[in-house]
Amino acid sequence: MSTTTTLPTRLIGSRAVSAIGLGAMPLSIEGRPDEPRAIATVHAALDAGVTLIDTADAYHLFAGEVGHNERLVAEALRTWDGDASGVLVATKGGHLRPGDGTWTQDGSARHLIEAAEASREALGVESIDLYQFHRPDPSVQYRDSINALKHLLDEGVILMAGLSNVDVEQIDQAMALLDGRVVSVQNQFSPGFRSSMDELRHCADLGIAFLPWSPLGGIGGAAGLGGENAAFQQVADERGVSPQRVALAWELALAPVVIPIPGSTRPETIRDSAQAPALELSDEEMQRLSA
Repeated sequence: MSTTTTLPTRLIGSRAVSAIGLGAMPLSIEGRPDEPRAIATVHAALDAGVTLIDTADAYHLFAGEVGHNERLVAEALRTWDGDASGVLVATKGGHLRPGDGTWTQDGSARHLIEAAEASREALGVESIDLYQFHRPDPSVQYRDSINALKHLLDEGVILMAGLSNVDVEQIDQAMALLDGRVVSVQNQFSPGFRSSMDELRHCADLGIAFLPWSPLGGIGGAAGLGGENAAFQQVADERGVSPQRVALAWELALAPVVIPIPGSTRPETIRDSAQAPALELSDEEMQRLSA
């Protein structure tokens, strides 16, 4: 049986999860690995002590495979030789991929409720641990979308509710509509994309988890941390670690609610990411990286 590493934990609602999660999206979209390597990557994350896996029904490549990533995650958890009972799986609904490489949105209450039921089936669970509204739909009243989350919470389809790709005003509006039951916000944030700093700080003030997606810059972006963001490569060279590990350590140090969810398609990269919580940056290093 696998022996997992003990990682520092942070809270999502009342659940303690590892300070680093796994963004499973790259395992199902363009350039995805074959299924055995994808499963091995999830297993490597679990062996490294990761207890948060992020997925979505829209993480797929072809039109007829909605829920591909959710089913992949479920299979990886089923076949892992450790105890997966403490792993929190977060999924999302309201964003769609028709299968032609584009993204569309459907934030209607009917769609979100149906999508959550489908995600519950794909994940093979009675209740979804954490369900996040993937992206506000400009053609639907935001209130209607959030009220769908309220319905899912009240019916027990989902245990916790979160938001993704939202601004401060939308966070506050959802908090009011859900009677304070928003537990997470998942926005894009990385060394090269800091536009969500206000939302990060607001989550810290509210005491809710902030989950940076593409925390290393997204597909192809992780390798560029030494370019425009040369300080990360400099600190990495001084510490003898990867610039990716430095980037994740920097994000973790910004606020105690931050839980980065780096994507990975290889076991070795998620193993490296999982070591980021152990990298304590000095005040001087933080100033250099934040400049």
